[in-house]
Amino acid sequence: MYNKLIRDKATISVIGLGYVGLPIALEFSKIIKVIGFDINAERVDMMKNHIDPSKELSSEDFEGTNIEFTSNPEDIKQADFHIVAVPTPINAYNQPDLTPLLGACHIVGKNIKKGDYVVFESTVYPGCTEEDCVPILEEESGLKYIEDFKVGYSPERINPGDKVHTLTTITKIVSGCDAEALDNIAKIYEIILKNGTHRASSIKVAEAAKIIENTQRDVNIALMNELSIIFNKMDINTYEVLEAAGTKWNFLKFFPGLVGGHCIGVDPYYLVYKAKKLGYHPHIINAGRFVNDSMGGYVAKQTVKRIAAQDKNIRNAKVLIMGFTFKENVSDIRNTKVASIVKELETYKVITDVVDPYASAKEMQKEYGIELKESYDSDYDAIIVAVNHKEYFDLDEKFFKNHTSEKGIVIDVKGFLKDKITSMLYWSL
Repeated sequence: MYNKLIRDKATISVIGLGYVGLPIALEFSKIIKVIGFDINAERVDMMKNHIDPSKELSSEDFEGTNIEFTSNPEDIKQADFHIVAVPTPINAYNQPDLTPLLGACHIVGKNIKKGDYVVFESTVYPGCTEEDCVPILEEESGLKYIEDFKVGYSPERINPGDKVHTLTTITKIVSGCDAEALDNIAKIYEIILKNGTHRASSIKVAEAAKIIENTQRDVNIALMNELSIIFNKMDINTYEVLEAAGTKWNFLKFFPGLVGGHCIGVDPYYLVYKAKKLGYHPHIINAGRFVNDSMGGYVAKQTVKRIAAQDKNIRNAKVLIMGFTFKENVSDIRNTKVASIVKELETYKVITDVVDPYASAKEMQKEYGIELKESYDSDYDAIIVAVNHKEYFDLDEKFFKNHTSEKGIVIDVKGFLKDKITSMLYWSL
């Protein structure tokens, strides 16, 4: 397969052109012919016009590429090496929602032929690729796994908004269903990678490695969040504590915050799901998830307490929330915990305005029923800086005074304003 691709005798398809799939498709298409498939025809039309719907790539990133964008599943038949990069979210009950992944398997299965490769990048629990995906590929194609087609797993490591740890500069984990598949998959990815690959011993090992990357971060951030709750009761600034503790050479530098998005706030639930299926209840992972999922409500309650402490009526108090996306400097609002702040404030009948330089008003309304405001008022009882977008870095105390009423409060979730706010009431995690 590797030899066929580098000799232009084979084609790659990428199924799912979101923040993971599109960069992969474009990188490979600088060297190899690529079929880029997405079920959303509107998104496909944008990419045909060199527009990244995720707003991560510029129009220049589309130049010099040999790629065909399509929403027609039958076009996948032209390809021989298929990369599946669709979302793997959770449902309202924090259970894995494999609908997009299994749907992609049905599409790919109907369009593969003998000798093809299918490599999955979507984050899943260990065993999912071979236990859930492969049977669908076999059923739809009428082909036999390993004998007729090969399968691999190479977990995505793309970090939205990160311009340093990009697709081509990271070390990528690869795995295959047998030694031949592993060798081919590794060599094919190494075409576009500067730091090469790590060859996992099995597909399950690669799946497990991915799932614990984000679970580890989730648990550590949960500890910081719990510490911030404790230190708040002691009237100690958490960030000052972490700054002091961070002078020790082996202190791990994690920080409190809102843990949302499609990775850290989701992936641990996949591992929890699989563990429970095997009869084990994971205590630490569940505890971390509970703490992190509750932080939006905690921030809202702390805001309400401080407004009430100023002898103001909570009902119809006015709060501005700055930042809505799940992390700084990105447009992605999936699973943002800022929505939890808004919803909690609304239970107190607080009037809430939300601004964000990156978020889409249309998507916010559709996903959460929350309105995106374009301008600031000047009479807020509190301003919550929920996401530290770069546009907020230069804000000073004068800005907050100009947009708050008497005894206005600044709530600084990430603590980056602590040295700028000196005369106003201030609180951070």
